[in-house]
Amino acid sequence: MTLSPTRRSTIRRGKKRAVTDRAALKQVLDAGLICHLAFVTPDGHPVVVPTGYGHEDGTLYVHGSTGAASLRGGTDAEVCVNVTLLDGIIYSRAVFHHSVNYRSATIHGVGRQVTDPDAKLHALRVITEHIAPGSWDHARGPSKQEFAKTAVLALDLHEAAVKVRTGGPGEEPEDLTPDRIGASWAGVLPLVRSWGTPEPCEHLPESFEAPDYVTRREMRDGPQ
Repeated sequence: MTLSPTRRSTIRRGKKRAVTDRAALKQVLDAGLICHLAFVTPDGHPVVVPTGYGHEDGTLYVHGSTGAASLRGGTDAEVCVNVTLLDGIIYSRAVFHHSVNYRSATIHGVGRQVTDPDAKLHALRVITEHIAPGSWDHARGPSKQEFAKTAVLALDLHEAAVKVRTGGPGEEPEDLTPDRIGASWAGVLPLVRSWGTPEPCEHLPESFEAPDYVTRREMRDGPQ
């Protein structure tokens, strides 16, 4: 399936980097861990909040405290969410053409608070399993009080834009002449993300080894 751009989700600057395959949106959301949620407060101030998220079946979920301004400001209001993955720094012979390789997804829509208890619990599971796969089945679930203190905001993934930059630097013809081409280094410095060695909580017994769902995270996600 392809994305169906609206006026505000149509990429105009750098149109050649727009990706219209809806599968690319899923790939970016699968690879990211943190999104930035933007909204306007009731008194007219723009706010951007970084937060964890999860997604499933065309819906993005974020969660927070019931008292959080982000959850109040995004409920039944227009919001914008962005997930960006930095893949490398581009060095060019001209500073104007220095850039980055990246994958980015931007979603527009109206946030709705998930109030049905079963749907809310499922959304919390989706978020948890996206950030820390395997945890939901092994950690204690939310207590009645914890559940009441937590709000979940849902956003349809219908109106979205995906933009990707790959490859090397752009160059001006005058910088590729024999006397300029070797004047400075140009190319890509890749950024590779990887998981480190699990660090156990101080309260764990020394004999308690990290379980498979933690140690296999590197195998699941791989370098990015």
